Amino acid sequence: MIRIEISLFLKNVPGELAKLCALFGDQNINIDAITIQDASAYVQSLFEARGKSLKKLASSANYASIRMDSAQFALIRLLVDNPDQAVTLLRQGDYLFDTKEVVAIDITNKPGEFAKLTRRLGEEEININYVYGSVSGQDAKCLFIFCPEDVQYANKLFGES
Repeated sequence: MIRIEISLFLKNVPGELAKLCALFGDQNINIDAITIQDASAYVQSLFEARGKSLKKLASSANYASIRMDSAQFALIRLLVDNPDQAVTLLRQGDYLFDTKEVVAIDITNKPGEFAKLTRRLGEEEININYVYGSVSGQDAKCLFIFCPEDVQYANKLFGES
């Protein structure tokens, strides 16, 4: 199913994630999925994309400086059960964030299930930009969040599975 993912930057210091989680928890907003990475990896990917596309978005010196500064921040991607309310709270709190559509799917927790889904996308020539997911136990369903290049088509394929 198509869901709204919120991506935001947080200071990479103790307690910042707790503040964000409390902000949502205090308003009864559940976090369904979350992934966190050092923002410098994100900036590095932008720099590499710049090299591949040959489009100069900033000088090499600027990218080096940005990458050093970005280590002070974490890139958070999350799904919540009430994205509209979460976005309102983030705006009120002056958070730097963005939203985008992604595909979230529950799959059976058994070997090969993830391979079936990703193979199907590959056969349809849909690139996966990133994916994250988790499972809570042997017999539980797995929740995986895909960011494919074509969200609508990928969702259609998952709906047929």
